[in-house]
Amino acid sequence: MNGILTERFIDAVAFATRLHDVQVRKGSGTPYVAHLLAVASLVLEAGGSEDEVIAALLHDGPEDQGGLTTLEEIRVRFGDGVARIVAECSDTFDARKPAWKRRKLAYLSSLESASPSALLVSCADKLHNARSILADYRIVGEALWTHFKGGREGTLWYYKALVEQYEKRAESPSLSGELNRTVIELETLLAS
Repeated sequence: MNGILTERFIDAVAFATRLHDVQVRKGSGTPYVAHLLAVASLVLEAGGSEDEVIAALLHDGPEDQGGLTTLEEIRVRFGDGVARIVAECSDTFDARKPAWKRRKLAYLSSLESASPSALLVSCADKLHNARSILADYRIVGEALWTHFKGGREGTLWYYKALVEQYEKRAESPSLSGELNRTVIELETLLAS
């Protein structure tokens, strides 16, 4: 990236903030927009394009706030490229989400053919999630797992499987390496 963010980025920050205005993070209760800004920051620091940074801000919009209708609004406001990345980073567009394990297996499988842009945004998303899980676990301990459909074992399995997929594709080695280190740290903490 050339270091220039345009008005589209500013519009995306406002749109993402409004889209998730009442949503909070599992465990910490932090306003959800903090996660979106953190993921965008990771993508930006990894050299992502403006489309990739905007997709990072909007990656959870359709999944959490309106499904395909929200995806279409993203397409209209921010373009096909951003919408395509967001679609690839979503594991469902249904308000009634499919069973957790089935959804996660399908997402892992989709990473095998995901675009480099989607892999970058996805890996940044999962890295920030893993860091948050680790930080929250240090504060609340085992009670944290009540917030996760996969529980302790399922969540750990999923993040280890994500690391395998990202490392297999090797599109974002600095982010996937950091995700791997974070998952190992979480695994070590859980074993102690």
